Amino acid sequence: MIPLPAPARQPARWQALWREAIRDPRELLEALGLPALASRVSATAQAQFPLRVPRGYVARMRPGDPADPLLRQVLPLDEEDRVVPGFSLDAVGDAAARGSSGLLHKYHGRALLVATGSCAIHCRYCFRRHFPYAEENAAAGGWKPALDYLRAHPSVGEVILSGGDPLSLATAKLAELGDGLRTLPQVRRLRIHSRLPVVLPERIDADFLDWIGALPWPVVLVLHANHANEIDAAVREACAALRARGVHLLNQAVLLRGVNDSVEALEALSEALFDAGVLPYYLHQLDRVQGAAHFEVPEAESLALLAALRARLPGFLVPKLVREVAGEPAKTPL
Repeated sequence: MIPLPAPARQPARWQALWREAIRDPRELLEALGLPALASRVSATAQAQFPLRVPRGYVARMRPGDPADPLLRQVLPLDEEDRVVPGFSLDAVGDAAARGSSGLLHKYHGRALLVATGSCAIHCRYCFRRHFPYAEENAAAGGWKPALDYLRAHPSVGEVILSGGDPLSLATAKLAELGDGLRTLPQVRRLRIHSRLPVVLPERIDADFLDWIGALPWPVVLVLHANHANEIDAAVREACAALRARGVHLLNQAVLLRGVNDSVEALEALSEALFDAGVLPYYLHQLDRVQGAAHFEVPEAESLALLAALRARLPGFLVPKLVREVAGEPAKTPL
């Protein structure tokens, strides 16, 4: 009997949903009943940093509301075309911190792997929107340059996965890294920075949970949510599954004009995070990347918002207001 060919491997559900993401601003605006807003879409910004947004995230937007805080985070508007002094292509000094291909070493005791340039969503304020991912991609070389660098720097006890979004990689690819890190005796913990559990919670599937739950080190997953409306039942379910595997969940947000620049929005975000089992960690002043100036909140206003937030919430729900300054040995508290 002639053996039948093996059936083609079907993509995981999260990968299929990824491929179905909306990439055309006009399609997005039509879905939200906002076709008139298309006149403000920047073709230049769309070409330079294209829109990408999962349909499940779009479902959390308010139809008919041009000021929806989730829509504002993803829609490429003509405001991005303004050239503003003080805003640059490399806002946080990534280029100067390069340790090896795809590895940044800014701070004592920890190093960051730029695992991939891919992400399920393109946030308009992204500080790495101009990053040269084609040349700086730790996973592309099978992690070897990054692992060699870490082996030569035994003081690095914490490995941070970032990107892009590291969870855009298949779990099998992440497992390759885990196997490599097991050969480094100095590793004490793994930190993962990811927006996928928020924008595409289906990524937290059984294979991923099995992998992360079997890692030999404490794992910290730093989520990225900026508004309470981003956190729905599917996100809460993903967070619960991660916590059940012993993963520590934190959140870092960016203070954004027109998104969360009110004490009410920040309070609601902290409460929604805690209800999902996530502790607020950082509230970042905007990294001054070219194309994002319209999101900036002045520092004096940020400090006033934080003071008001302290008056309304217990201390453990008040994130640290920080700015990343290129060349400094740590985040700068404000």
